[in-house]
Amino acid sequence: MTNDIRLAFAHPSERAEATAGDLSRDRISLRDHTVEVEIGAFQAERGQTQRIRFNVVVEVQPANAPLDDDVDRIMSYDAITEAIALELDAERLNLLETLAERVAERILLEPLAMRVFVRIEKLDRGPGSLGVEIVRSRNTASLRPVDARPMLRHPMVVLLSNEAMQSDLLTGWIDQMTAAPSPVILCVGPGVTPAPKSRSAAAQRRIDLLAIEQNAWVLAGLDQRCVVVGTRTELDWAMKNGQTCVWAPSKIVMDSVHGPSAPPRDSAALALWFATEMEAEQMLVIGGEPPVSDAIPVVYRDICTNLDL
Repeated sequence: MTNDIRLAFAHPSERAEATAGDLSRDRISLRDHTVEVEIGAFQAERGQTQRIRFNVVVEVQPANAPLDDDVDRIMSYDAITEAIALELDAERLNLLETLAERVAERILLEPLAMRVFVRIEKLDRGPGSLGVEIVRSRNTASLRPVDARPMLRHPMVVLLSNEAMQSDLLTGWIDQMTAAPSPVILCVGPGVTPAPKSRSAAAQRRIDLLAIEQNAWVLAGLDQRCVVVGTRTELDWAMKNGQTCVWAPSKIVMDSVHGPSAPPRDSAALALWFATEMEAEQMLVIGGEPPVSDAIPVVYRDICTNLDL
């Protein structure tokens, strides 16, 4: 076996040492850290957890003065496990590659971290382990602001009933919404046509979410200013650029670590969960039944109201 092949399968600590060159850096490591999490792009990986194993090595700046046994002068091992836990809790992911990138980026935000080796392996997807390994350095990492999204005004989330969607006042409502100072995100429930029924709860959840998305496209067809969006990135862009969007819930709901407790058929509860996730300034409900909320203000208007936003 050549040395290159041996290093390819060696622990990240050996790779770090072999690629250090003339650099003199200290290293801290996390070995065989195993957690159970829902992750994966295949349908068989949704709705159930699997074991994934982390091996991480961080090269840190050597101390330029005696440590004096002071824990505040070193990079804590907790920074590695916390980076993993925070990224796993932030969003359900499809790819180990994405998770590895985000863990590496978060670790490299530590002042002493200079280079990081991240290996992640799935342990339950075959007879062996399947994984990815990346190496990132402080001077090449994107260093995204992992704890915060761009500063945006809090949106107003508007839930339209089916009767409201068909109201002659709809265009006037949207006129007011687009003129309002806060970004507006429109939500709808399922359409009037009953959704198909399945014996599988997981399949029914998907069906009900898709029924809402179908109705979102119906709303988009009623007013060309309404654009159907399904990802947080699209929503952030839309809010920054004054776009009136209609929320398609499948991706955000399915990818959420802490998803809504109510079924998708409860459109008011689903919209309230979404408004809370988006840190909305308020939720406006036009027609239908408004939800009860202690988290954000909920304002109700009937379908005969010519709003005053």
